[in-house]
Amino acid sequence: MSQSKRREEAAWKSRKQARHPHGKVKSLAEFASEYDAERSK
Repeated sequence: MSQSKRREEAAWKSRKQARHPHGKVKSLAEFASEYDAERSK
């Protein structure tokens, strides 16, 4: 594999991982159920 091809793949991987830097965004329903569980404690 050539050096430029390797660099290209590394750049693609970093772009792919940078899309969701804080993990998956929760749905409103998931957030609401967690909020209710916290409030009922």
